[in-house]
Amino acid sequence: MTVTHLAIVMPAYNEAEGIRGFIDEIRDNIAPLAERVSFFIADDRSTDATAHVFDDTSDVEVHTQPANRGHGPTALAAYRLGLASDADLIVHVDGDGQFLGTDFTRLIDAAEATSAEVVHGVRDGRTDPWYRKVLTACVGVLIATASGRRVPDVNTPLRAYRPAALQALVDAVPEHASVPHVHFSLAEARSGFAVRYLRVASIPRRGESQSGTMWGRAAGVRLPPKRLRQFAINALQEVWMLSLRPSAPLRSIRRPAPVA
Repeated sequence: MTVTHLAIVMPAYNEAEGIRGFIDEIRDNIAPLAERVSFFIADDRSTDATAHVFDDTSDVEVHTQPANRGHGPTALAAYRLGLASDADLIVHVDGDGQFLGTDFTRLIDAAEATSAEVVHGVRDGRTDPWYRKVLTACVGVLIATASGRRVPDVNTPLRAYRPAALQALVDAVPEHASVPHVHFSLAEARSGFAVRYLRVASIPRRGESQSGTMWGRAAGVRLPPKRLRQFAINALQEVWMLSLRPSAPLRSIRRPAPVA
């Protein structure tokens, strides 16, 4: 046993097809690494049965959000659930199941074997459409320019956090933020957080629909959907206002003092 209490937190929207199998796979792999494992799902008002998949499961809590607000606010809600649980280590992953259970073991081992406050799972072999990969790469260049440090896979949803580091980030990012992981990555780089990067496999979304629910299910779409184009514009404006401009509020984030 290496962790007393491990919390796995997930934002989810219409993931009833694959989320139970995903959590079962995670549980099977990480059970030997913690005395206690808890799963917290922030359900973004799914229109399928996501909210009820775990009605018979004791270690999974599903918290339906008061309104459908999108991925960013729901991810932040999931992080807050993990922080409220007093876990020793909090691992975030999206509910679409695009990672292997074996990589959660490696992520946790990396956190425990080093003094890292944060471990990012850097995706290899991403199956997302080309335009989402390009968007992530462009944001990565922007973050590197602003922070003076390259951050691989700046928006990865697979992350392990020590509670003090995560609390500092969550407290600073508004609950309505659409791209909290971009803000997190920039703040971590600027403020000198101890971050470790771990290569992990990226697999197709679980369930019958292989494309993510956020931008629709049409696997044959070759150009960025209008909704994604507008989201990207809004997200860049948000990053400028909250993290990049000289008076941006997130510039004040500081690395927490080490626990004595």
